[in-house]
Amino acid sequence: MATTEPRKQSSTEAWREELYDAAPERQGVLFTTISGIENPPLRTAETVPVDYERDLGYPGAFPFTRGVYPSMYRGRLWTMRQFAGFGTAEETNERFRYLLEHGQTGLSTAFDMPTLMGYDSDHPRSLGEVGREGVAIDSLADMETLFEAIPLGEVSTSMTINSPAAILLAFYACVGESQGVPRERLRGTIQTDILKEYIAQKEYIFPPEPSMRLVTDMVEFCAREMPLWHPISISGYHIREAGSTAAQELAFTLADGFTYVEWAIERGLDVDDFAPRLSFFFNAHLDFFEEIAKYRAARRIWAHVMRDRYGAKNPRSWLMRFHTQTAGVSLTAQQPEVNIVRTAIEALAAVLGGTQSLHTNSYDEALALPTEDAVRIALRTQQVIAHETGVVNTVDPLGGSYFVEALTTELERQAYEYFDQIEKLGGVVQAIKENFFQKEIAEASFRYQSEVENEQRIVVGVNRYELDDETPLPILRIDPALEQKQIDRVQALRARRDSAAVELALARLKEDAARDDRNLMQPIVDASRAYVTMGEMCDAFREVWGTWRETPVF
Repeated sequence: MATTEPRKQSSTEAWREELYDAAPERQGVLFTTISGIENPPLRTAETVPVDYERDLGYPGAFPFTRGVYPSMYRGRLWTMRQFAGFGTAEETNERFRYLLEHGQTGLSTAFDMPTLMGYDSDHPRSLGEVGREGVAIDSLADMETLFEAIPLGEVSTSMTINSPAAILLAFYACVGESQGVPRERLRGTIQTDILKEYIAQKEYIFPPEPSMRLVTDMVEFCAREMPLWHPISISGYHIREAGSTAAQELAFTLADGFTYVEWAIERGLDVDDFAPRLSFFFNAHLDFFEEIAKYRAARRIWAHVMRDRYGAKNPRSWLMRFHTQTAGVSLTAQQPEVNIVRTAIEALAAVLGGTQSLHTNSYDEALALPTEDAVRIALRTQQVIAHETGVVNTVDPLGGSYFVEALTTELERQAYEYFDQIEKLGGVVQAIKENFFQKEIAEASFRYQSEVENEQRIVVGVNRYELDDETPLPILRIDPALEQKQIDRVQALRARRDSAAVELALARLKEDAARDDRNLMQPIVDASRAYVTMGEMCDAFREVWGTWRETPVF
């Protein structure tokens, strides 16, 4: 019996018409990315034109799509970080030492809500929150305890703090000073990214303009005094956690970064004096290829804009170095052990996307601060990827994939569309005041949640494959007595310090805050040395600048 050979595939369209469409797709399933980008069933050279020199280049060479360093992980692995911070400085110091003993290569510090909002532990608004979501830091004395017996000249430290970031940076510099480590040798990153607070996380204190002044003061101070320190970690992580799409995370984060660059240039700084020390912080969500493409697009956009718009001449100013954290929002309280799988996939995407630093979430974080066992598994996840999978042996192993290159270009295109919209609104600060970002994120979040509730998107253990009877997971519980211990600590500090020196330092701080021509970092450092508390310094700024209240978006 004669058989007919299928017609030779002359094009992708012919393949789809003759073969693919004959096998029906699963019904009721979304094949878009989590962010809603359409995914055709097949990408080929016909449908994805790639100019290698223009779009990809080589690792360590403009436009850095394939990575910021020529050898990437063959030369040096990414920094492995785990977030630590709970209770008092003593407890967190113990966790820091535990992590360093188990192979962590950098410290990441989480602060409690009162610290994030600029209140001392004995403030009425701090009641019930002291040490709950991170470590309580009220003064230089707490920072000295936090880093006791940890040589600041040998570790890299990341601090997740925004409105009071200048104060925490001053505390850290003073601890280094007491250890005999000069400022120019201190290495690490402080988040500082106040714009994303207005956009997504909402942990702001002051209005946008004085907040931006404080950020610019830090950039100027670090450029002159702490050349190894990253004064801002421009953060898309919290934008994504608030419900944004990958394209929104990419666009809004980069727009924030460009705004910081513009403020620093307006201050009179040369772009090449500070841009090499700017860093970024991205989310690693579950849509594997979309996340990889996002990181590649981010590097390409940053390189082009820094060189072509802002006139940066130093190639290090074109490099986008970034830290990545796996998606907290993807973690589920149901069947929390499955979060180990989610985190591993997200971490692998970050590595394949070329991250310089990585934090892996612990599987129990949807329930409470992580236990030591959960933290160890999260760290081991990174170590398995680094040492057992082989993905570090080739630079940008997915580069040239038709699918990845198409996604990279599409995310880049959507980002530039957002840049145009933001520019028409008058820039990032004005767009914040008009609630542009908040509305865009709210709409994206609503779309995704609707897809989950309608079971168009499956979340294992939540809307499919549920368990009727789950065994409760042991979680970390913070001893309520720690709150009173910290309150007693800050009150004892106030009783023993030099009150006249405190009053003098606060008077100078308010005087300089009222003048636009003064950099506030040195008076903050001086106040820190006098053991003025963080809450007292923030109150001084509140008195001069006031506070910020946004119009809610529903």
